[in-house]
Amino acid sequence: MSKPLKYAVFGAGSWATAIVKMLSENLDEIGWYMRSAYTKEHLLREQHNPNYLSSVEFHLEQLKLSNDINEMAAWADVLIFVIPSAFIHTELEKLTTDISKKTVVSAVKGIVPESGLLLGEHINEHYKVPFKNIAVIAGPCHAEEVALERLSYLTISCWDAKKAQYIADSLSSDYIKTKISDDVIGIEYGVMLKNIYAIAAGIAHGLGYGDNFQSILMSNAIREMKRYIKKVHKTKRNINNSAYLGDLLVTGYSTFSRNRMFGNMIGKGYTVKSAQMEMSMVAEGYYATKSAYHINKDNEKQAQTPIIDAVYTILYENKNPKKVFKKLTDLLD
Repeated sequence: MSKPLKYAVFGAGSWATAIVKMLSENLDEIGWYMRSAYTKEHLLREQHNPNYLSSVEFHLEQLKLSNDINEMAAWADVLIFVIPSAFIHTELEKLTTDISKKTVVSAVKGIVPESGLLLGEHINEHYKVPFKNIAVIAGPCHAEEVALERLSYLTISCWDAKKAQYIADSLSSDYIKTKISDDVIGIEYGVMLKNIYAIAAGIAHGLGYGDNFQSILMSNAIREMKRYIKKVHKTKRNINNSAYLGDLLVTGYSTFSRNRMFGNMIGKGYTVKSAQMEMSMVAEGYYATKSAYHINKDNEKQAQTPIIDAVYTILYENKNPKKVFKKLTDLLD
């Protein structure tokens, strides 16, 4: 019988903590890399993450904790990266360990800003990991609901179906249902885009738009997502599947959504900087908006993206949210 694969999670935020919790339902040992020595020492002493999902208690005998990214990358067979896209490049630059024969899983919700690539593409180009060894984790799934063990759903996407199923089985439990897909690029783009649309939903709420408009915004958002992904990666996919539409809806509507919260603050009159300072968590959609906007503008055949364009002008061109959304309402149907 072959030896079970060793998993390591890279990152110490809420989603990383939730993934470690999911893996702990099935694995005897999980590697966990965190940059902060304080977080590591607190976990060893108190059995929970001091900053995120602190209600989740871990069995320390299951955890292999490290502040050394190379130690963890060398130890594990499956590397799950859950570091915010704005900081992933800095962390990856510390890697001297050869990861070209590892399985790399992206739970990063955005583009690597320095390269303009999805994490899977970045890992392939810069660390020589073949695409068949790259996977993506998508929702709909909030870390907070994982902590509460509320029924949640995940899609694991990989070109190698056996690898996708193996990863899915490692994350499955009574409260986590999983399915697999081979649309790695489409799902990774979907994971990025849904955060932008959630910011739009938050801005609309902050401006005082009601449920009727929110439903129009979300129905336009899924069609815009379909157009966008089709331009960057044309293949057969059902945009109404949970990895696309389901993840969009939960991120756009849930009170747990940090991107919706960030947008709500912008709609209420906060500046970008003041909203970021008040939030304790990173709103990935802020960085994703810039990446998505420029990728589309640089594409020879641009997709029509009025919602992304509206969010971009508010966040990066300091346009008045009320005026921008007034124009946007005339473009939606």
